[in-house]
Amino acid sequence: MAPAPPSFARRHAWIGVLVVGAALFLAVERTMVATGNPNFVPSSILLGAAIVPAAFLTFVYGRRLPYDVPAPVVATAAFLGGVIGTVVAGTLEYDAQRDLGFLPMAAVGLIEETSKLLIPLAVLIFFRRYRTASDGLLVGVAAGAGFAALETMGYAFVTLLQSKGSLIATVDVLLLRGIMSPAGHMAWTGIAATALFAAAQSGWRGRAIGRFVAAFVLAVALHTLWDSQSSLIGTAIVAIVSLAALGWTVHRVARSAGVPGRHGRRAAVR
Repeated sequence: MAPAPPSFARRHAWIGVLVVGAALFLAVERTMVATGNPNFVPSSILLGAAIVPAAFLTFVYGRRLPYDVPAPVVATAAFLGGVIGTVVAGTLEYDAQRDLGFLPMAAVGLIEETSKLLIPLAVLIFFRRYRTASDGLLVGVAAGAGFAALETMGYAFVTLLQSKGSLIATVDVLLLRGIMSPAGHMAWTGIAATALFAAAQSGWRGRAIGRFVAAFVLAVALHTLWDSQSSLIGTAIVAIVSLAALGWTVHRVARSAGVPGRHGRRAAVR
């Protein structure tokens, strides 16, 4: 049976998240500039880093897919995916760089993509009833959103310090990384986690495990290409490819779930 279509409010909730979040960010940023009060800096960094990831996660949640994982689990995955993911990735990257004397881009991609899958894997272990591909998509995007938001906050804070308090430079970092976040960590973790949950749903069969390995390698490769770019155009190209890969993943999940297409025809359930 195809999943019931989400309500109008759920389908378009992401617009409200984006508009309200942007309005709050502008209010805080304008007040900070007008008053010169540094107490508003943490609020502006938090809002600037979290608005787009939260809006994109809400957008994914509003798609017509058979999600079983509840909102509290999704929110927890976003929070812990950010905190635990960045802590584990930061520690491993520090240790690798200390031992090797340098850190290859491929190693960064491998470490961070592995770290972001810890929370989706924990959901599989502790919540055994949530193991469909669509649940993996949602949990993966949530974990990627938390990671992206905290990483952006870190970059914005470092920029603020290095620029000796330049608000313009800090806001530029927040806007650029915020806008690009759906095509980065959220897309890559969504792709890998979808395949991970699909493998668990299949009973860890060989072909499903192979698809997960392929999806994980794709995520690491896209991450490495992203980090290797020296121009905004190159990054934009990788972003387009990443979003296309995520879109194809969503399409396959919808087909497998028997979600009706544009003209009401239901795809065959595999």
